[in-house]
Amino acid sequence: MTAQRKLRSNTSPNHSTVAVPRSQHKDRASEQNSLAEGATAATGATTLAKKRQKRSYKSEGNSTSPQVKRARIQTPEPQQKSLSQHSQDASLVPSHVPRKKAVLSFDRPAEPHRTNAPLKTPRGSRLVVSNKETAEASPSKTGIPRPATSTSHILDEACAHLVKMEPMLQPLIEKHYCRVFCPEGLAEECDPFKSLCSSIMAQQVSGAAASSIKRKFVGLFHGPLDTERVEEARVFPTPAQVAACSVAFLRQAGLSERKAEYIKGLAEKFASGELSAAMLINASDEEVLGKLTAVRGLGKWSVEMFACFGLKRMDILSTGDLGVQRGMAAFMGKDVRKLKAKGGGKWKYMSEQDMLKHSEKFAPYRSIFMWYMWRVEDVDINVVEEA
Repeated sequence: MTAQRKLRSNTSPNHSTVAVPRSQHKDRASEQNSLAEGATAATGATTLAKKRQKRSYKSEGNSTSPQVKRARIQTPEPQQKSLSQHSQDASLVPSHVPRKKAVLSFDRPAEPHRTNAPLKTPRGSRLVVSNKETAEASPSKTGIPRPATSTSHILDEACAHLVKMEPMLQPLIEKHYCRVFCPEGLAEECDPFKSLCSSIMAQQVSGAAASSIKRKFVGLFHGPLDTERVEEARVFPTPAQVAACSVAFLRQAGLSERKAEYIKGLAEKFASGELSAAMLINASDEEVLGKLTAVRGLGKWSVEMFACFGLKRMDILSTGDLGVQRGMAAFMGKDVRKLKAKGGGKWKYMSEQDMLKHSEKFAPYRSIFMWYMWRVEDVDINVVEEA
């Protein structure tokens, strides 16, 4: 009776009162105690397992926990965002994603007549052709065929096409692997403004002098930096920063007055939007060559090298390059030593008409064909790429 009175006094008048036997109270209490003990034991086991796991990592000489290691290895899927005007077929890869892993984490569409390299924008994002938007793009609207291959397969398809058109190329292709257009090569990021500025800086000077000028140029905006830090920090000034400077200020990097004017003019075109990474992604080969050669300080050869090695466009043939001329002449069985001794100016090895005629069958992979023509005469490709 005493227990029932206490229960009634603590119960709201709006609720009915039910007497619970003491035996049921004891059963419920013991059940709750057992559950609490089980949860405590499970928590203790988990904590003990974590401590053992940490000890095992430390014993292996690794101070990083497994959770941190997994976060570093995993690469988030790139986000696809549509852009306006020229960039309807492009998407932005988030800047927090590792540079090469962001591109290699998915197989991108590849098209010989379009830019196949990821391009860096002045805001730090990376612009690439996306799978979804490229598939939805209408060839009748863009004027560009829908890509039928990807970055993982296009080099194999290109080499197969070259050998089919000219079986004599097979030994050369088997001997030299074209790293420029391999999947890893196509994943290399290109900053269009930085690449074109570097091309202007390198004109008519040695490689060492060009590197010194570039280092001083970056130092004008970010303070003195050594060569390694310039590459690692990627602190090249933006077009807007350069466009806001005077020619006299830019000359402090060791540039001639004319080169300083060229670089300032190039910066103004990028800052105004006349030139952009989005345009360079989707424009045709002819449009890219036309717009860039219209810039003061950028000649046809410089633009062709940028289109081939920077943008990774696959149907570029530089007929004015003496190394390509010489390689094509040697590949066709001509005695290049006699041709050199004979002279003939710019077209001493082959005429432009002959070069275009003999290379036509290798389209749309004439950039790869050109790369192998350099290999015929063992041209130092590293020098060409850095030019």
